[in-house]
Amino acid sequence: MSNLMLEARSGLCNEVVAKIAAEEGIAADKLLRLIGSGRAVIVRNLTRSNVQPIGIGEGLRTKVNANIGTSSDFIDYNLEVEKALIAQKYGADTIMDLSTGGDITYIRRMLIKTVNLPLGTVPIYEAAVEAVNKKGAIVDMTEDIIFNTIIKQLKDGVDFITVHVGVTKDIVEHLKAHPRTLGIVSRGGVFHASWILHNNKENPLYANFDYLLEIAKEFDITLSLGDGLRPGCIEDATDWAQLRELLTISDLVQRAWAAGVQVMVEGPGHIPLNQIQTNILLQKILCKGAPFYVLGPLVTDIAPGYDHIVSAIGGALAGLYGADFLCYVTPSEHLAIPGKEEVKEGVIASKIAAHAVDIAKGNLKALKQDLEMAKARRELDWEREFKLALDPEKARAVYNRVKVKSEACTMCGEYCAVKLLSKYLKIDSDKTVRC
Repeated sequence: MSNLMLEARSGLCNEVVAKIAAEEGIAADKLLRLIGSGRAVIVRNLTRSNVQPIGIGEGLRTKVNANIGTSSDFIDYNLEVEKALIAQKYGADTIMDLSTGGDITYIRRMLIKTVNLPLGTVPIYEAAVEAVNKKGAIVDMTEDIIFNTIIKQLKDGVDFITVHVGVTKDIVEHLKAHPRTLGIVSRGGVFHASWILHNNKENPLYANFDYLLEIAKEFDITLSLGDGLRPGCIEDATDWAQLRELLTISDLVQRAWAAGVQVMVEGPGHIPLNQIQTNILLQKILCKGAPFYVLGPLVTDIAPGYDHIVSAIGGALAGLYGADFLCYVTPSEHLAIPGKEEVKEGVIASKIAAHAVDIAKGNLKALKQDLEMAKARRELDWEREFKLALDPEKARAVYNRVKVKSEACTMCGEYCAVKLLSKYLKIDSDKTVRC
């Protein structure tokens, strides 16, 4: 059975690795070394045929994830598929289904059938819902329910899963004695913590981590080691619980690599700007360069309705310091389940952050995109500008909002700097600008 990590260590370059290396503009042998060492992952599932595998990690473009999914208060399967397709259209690299309402298996299978991006899930959500339906409470989950849910989802074709293996009994008991301002804000983290406290037992995913690795290896999927104890407000940033979870995860990264299982690490949550570099460097050092998947980070707590902007600010800085994978945040964060327009805004905000990071890192593909836009602006080629824009429809709509009297936009009109410079310096429009 194919195993990308073990094959990479042996120097075997298969079709998937070769294709991703070409897309990323990186030598295939270098990509093999990164995969073999765990500093990059290829996200895919052996059982899924309609997916476009992607690479995440060191030396690769900064990737963006979009979350969608039903809730117990709002169930519309077709809408969630529409949202996933919108996220795909505007440049998301992966989709995560976080559904907790309705027929979770049905919506997941619809997404796998419809969207060709890698799909991630958080299996403990479905396991918790099943426990409530069958036994009456989340804390009555059994190990069989948890692991059977994971296997079922991977058989369906899920490409990566978030598992909150670092939410351990000792950390939860410490938090009970030393409460945070916002406690635990991760839904999966709370499910595990509640189960641990009620049953007075260790987290089943942590206690049975070797079994989890066997399952992941069978499907050759990527485990995303979840940040169940991420800070939910600036006051809780970089505290004992967050760092203790990261230390636990760092040990599990080594165990996963020894078993030939690809992993990435999630974090951190709400972090002020001046702590982002420290957080990224800590993760990269402790986890030996494993890809880092960040939610935001959100750099202030006071902007509900604008948290996609808050997240993009934090994501750009995190990416600059070494984060590899940005999870989008929508304007609905902390307020409501996102609609279609909010999904679009969230994806575009994170794409801007990711692209800005790639420019700063000297990524040739990103630099070329900006150069092409500069050329189009120099030539007042509006159609070309619209085509190159992250949101062509919005760019065109804003341009057409007021009827233009000349080839310039209505901001400058006849005093357009580009037009005047071209006229009086007689710049050759075919001349190539060099970066």
